[in-house]
Amino acid sequence: MSPANIGIPGLILIVVLALIIFGPKKLPEIGKAAGQTLREFKNSTNNIMSEEDKKNEIKENNDEPEDGSPK
Repeated sequence: MSPANIGIPGLILIVVLALIIFGPKKLPEIGKAAGQTLREFKNSTNNIMSEEDKKNEIKENNDEPEDGSPK
């Protein structure tokens, strides 16, 4: 079993330990911060991917001959 495959029991254990360590008042703040971090990461990767798509589209358009005939 790989470390990334923790399953439901492992996830429950992590949540219980986090609740014990940080307490019930701090967990929502930690969750909110983690959510914002993941959202920013997702937005950044989407922006990078869309920029690459635009570059590839421009390159493909520049590679096509004007008269429509194959190269």
